[in-house]
Amino acid sequence: MVSDVTVTGVVQDAQKTQAQSIKLAEDFDQFLVLLTTQLQNQDPMNPMDSTEFTNQLVQFSQVEQAINTNQKLDDLVSLQLGSISSVALGYVGLDASYISSEASYDGAAPVKVSYALEETSSQAKINIYDEKGGLVFTKDVNKEAGAHEFVWDGSHVGGGKVEAGTYTISLDALNHEGKPIDTSTVVSGRVRGIESQNGIIYLLIGERAVPLGQVINATLPEEPVEEETI
Repeated sequence: MVSDVTVTGVVQDAQKTQAQSIKLAEDFDQFLVLLTTQLQNQDPMNPMDSTEFTNQLVQFSQVEQAINTNQKLDDLVSLQLGSISSVALGYVGLDASYISSEASYDGAAPVKVSYALEETSSQAKINIYDEKGGLVFTKDVNKEAGAHEFVWDGSHVGGGKVEAGTYTISLDALNHEGKPIDTSTVVSGRVRGIESQNGIIYLLIGERAVPLGQVINATLPEEPVEEETI
């Protein structure tokens, strides 16, 4: 699950807590001034009932405790966000698999696509589209129920290879009654960095910014096998 806590929200909450603390201090100073004035001008023969201002002091104390609690929670949330950023940095340089219908093709490395079918289908086909919506690749894939993998090497339906860029992957599957089967795809890519958008941490994979919560796993890149020379 992705936390709804964001950097922007943390900053705003901290500012609100600080403003509440300042306002409470101002109100308490005014209360003490008013209380002192009342005590100085009370009738010695008929002194003020202390119950009311005692209750007010208790209320001030309760509000102060609530604000202090909010400050501690703000500190904990800030630490959590710092931890999330550290975790995200750990993905840099790894090959991450994430839930998405979009994949980044760098013009060289094949794109691995994972998909799952809840039931055996009468037909299952992978269609890949460019950023303008043009079909660049199509292929029939495994129709059996369960998880499967498909590797696209950048081939174009018209021959040759496509250019580097972001491509949309669509898995069209029909059951034996001709009704669509709900499907989802998982793609992989090399993480080149992280960034924050509107206070949310994203991994930069190719030209895409992937929310950290969509990442399923990450692995070390496979090292190229060196050929022996004779």
